[in-house]
Amino acid sequence: MKKTLFPAFGILLVDDEPAWLKSFALTLKSCAGINNIVTCQESREVMGLLDQGGIGLVLLDLTMPQPCGETLLQQIGESHPGIMTIIVSGMNQLETAVRCMKLGAFDYIVKTDEEDRLVSGVLRAVRILELQQEFRTMSDRMLSRELKHPEAFVDIVTCDPRMHDLFNYVEAVSPSHQPLLITGESGVGKELVARAVHTLSGCSGPLVAVNVAGLDDTVFADTLFGHVRGAYTGADQARPGMIEQAGNGTLFLDEIGDLSIASQVKLLRLLQEGEYFPLGGDRPKRMNARIVVATHRDLAAREAAGEFRRDLYYRLCTHRISIPPLRERVGDIPLLLDYFLNEAAKSLGKKKPTPPKELAQVLATYSFPGNVRELRGMVYNAVSLHKDRILSMESFLKAIGQSRDTANPPLQSQNPFATFERLPTFVEAAELLVEEAISRSNGVQAIAARLLGISAPALNKRLKMSRK
Repeated sequence: MKKTLFPAFGILLVDDEPAWLKSFALTLKSCAGINNIVTCQESREVMGLLDQGGIGLVLLDLTMPQPCGETLLQQIGESHPGIMTIIVSGMNQLETAVRCMKLGAFDYIVKTDEEDRLVSGVLRAVRILELQQEFRTMSDRMLSRELKHPEAFVDIVTCDPRMHDLFNYVEAVSPSHQPLLITGESGVGKELVARAVHTLSGCSGPLVAVNVAGLDDTVFADTLFGHVRGAYTGADQARPGMIEQAGNGTLFLDEIGDLSIASQVKLLRLLQEGEYFPLGGDRPKRMNARIVVATHRDLAAREAAGEFRRDLYYRLCTHRISIPPLRERVGDIPLLLDYFLNEAAKSLGKKKPTPPKELAQVLATYSFPGNVRELRGMVYNAVSLHKDRILSMESFLKAIGQSRDTANPPLQSQNPFATFERLPTFVEAAELLVEEAISRSNGVQAIAARLLGISAPALNKRLKMSRK
């Protein structure tokens, strides 16, 4: 199995003490999951290693034989300005630290500092370097507007420019180890985007999806973290949680907006510390999986209402993707209709039916509260009932009518003229209504007539009268 490296760039540890090199490398691996480490005891070899490429961060000891640490710091800044350097020294001297910072060091860490201070300093540098790389990648993607891996999005049928911009963003942030938040209404395809993120991430493990809506705090913890034997009554044997099952892959948490506050605290700690305790266990386990979350809810509104923790919200918003609803990309409807007709015909063992020419236009007048999932259901239902060569529109019209009746209250309770200072005449109101129906149907009179609930000849007669 391919080993996943974190971070994507190498970290070079430079010190003439082999014991310290070995100890600190183990500390970074066990406490932060950092395993892309190169060590060097000879200061004279440092520039040659950097010239080979692949190194993004250098942890440099000051007190070494020639060239000394300060000399190397200057050389790195001049020859490799894109590489970040942290000074790791045994001397806790303010003057030395200030001098190193003026020479371009990102940070100055004392070897005798607590382990958490050492690790957090390295992780902070890694995060900044990742953000810089992501910014450069996104800039290149947005300028070129060309996908390097279009095959990752083959299951997402679209011709909408906003969706293609979204794909460019996904390509840019997929390799990141930071959480990714996917928002959008139910049925827009959030899990499909999560699968594309996983494909592009390069993670060696599987994609594990969990719908967390409705899980109470205990079930949520058991589902994610697992438990040890004897953790509670009935726990006859240990069970790994979803985090462990995801391994070096991706953990996709759907409907994250429905988590209880108690569960939000557990998720926040997991994201902050990168480790967790199985239920009943006293030894922490390291999380290696990438976290991707999704919700159809407005998290900003829930955070403002006190229903979602602010610190968790901002941590999840490091990378954010918002998928537009189907009603805002009606140009995708003909493509999706053809795609689902093919899919449904194969699934049901039928020959692909020919849709009426006006079907796509009729569907374009509908708001699709269930989005792509609702359209797929309509197509499958129509194909299952299909008998003739031309696909009947009856089931589509019935589904649209029932949904509109359910979604829209009677006009009596929402009188559109209630706020008018001057009521329009019957003739004026009829003309405006016809004009709006023609606009919504893109000039197709048969569809406009259906929207108005009149026959096509009656609409044609009204149009002729209005032109006189």
